[in-house]
Amino acid sequence: MPRGGGLMAPGARLRFLLAVWTLAVLARCSAGEAGDGGWQRRGPGAPAALAEEQRCAVERRADLSYSEFVQQYVRPLALATRPTPHYAFSRPVILQGLTDNSRFRALCSRERLLDSFGDNVVRLSTANTYSYRKVDLPFQEYVEHLLYPQDPTSLGNDTLYFFGDNNFSEWASLFQHYSPPPFSLLGTTTAYSFGIAGAGSGVPFHWHGPGFSEVIYGRKRWFLYPPEKTPEFHPNKTTLAWLQDVYPTLTSSARPLECTVQAGEVLYFPDRWWHATLNLDTSVFISTFLS
Repeated sequence: MPRGGGLMAPGARLRFLLAVWTLAVLARCSAGEAGDGGWQRRGPGAPAALAEEQRCAVERRADLSYSEFVQQYVRPLALATRPTPHYAFSRPVILQGLTDNSRFRALCSRERLLDSFGDNVVRLSTANTYSYRKVDLPFQEYVEHLLYPQDPTSLGNDTLYFFGDNNFSEWASLFQHYSPPPFSLLGTTTAYSFGIAGAGSGVPFHWHGPGFSEVIYGRKRWFLYPPEKTPEFHPNKTTLAWLQDVYPTLTSSARPLECTVQAGEVLYFPDRWWHATLNLDTSVFISTFLS
């Protein structure tokens, strides 16, 4: 065969195929890192995936306008005894495509957060209702030693959870890149709460004012009851224990609204609605509270 005829020598062909295979493997690894930010465990020690609900009972809306949001999901009721409106009637909704937080998401990868904030002291709270124990420790220690899958037998006051107690001056360089949903409520101000938690963790049922919660990495399953319907739960049992022990005993009419919020989606939780959360993967998330 003359030179330049297009056939490759056996040794050169083998080297070429090996190079192509190596590049493909590296591309797949890079895609995996980009997809979960390096937060998910892989290999024999990885936890079994926790299940999503059989049917999401919360509406998903894309390209929702502010007027539609207020008319369909928020109805303020001004009370003479309150200086600001009380949002007496409302319902949750999952918002899609309202903001582009790709820059913030990239900054929240495991590697970048450890590089930027690994030495910072973070404050952890116990995952129980009505009373909380606080523990301070370096962020890197939390990520490397405490961010493990939840033991369903653990009590809430023995389960440490990083969410809400952020030092805003220390984390300002991160929060300045976050774009919250462009919806505000009359008479409220906004405050961020940033969190990272392992698979099977979550906060048990509680309630507070309205707000938004966005999942940056992972998946977060929500359980919601309207204000007039107090859920059945033990204040020192975790959401995972409630899901395994109490949830199967509930009739269909007694079950909550529920849905799994995926990465890039934002849940609007209404004023005074009871809610509990369960992280199905190691999850990174941020809430915008309206108070």
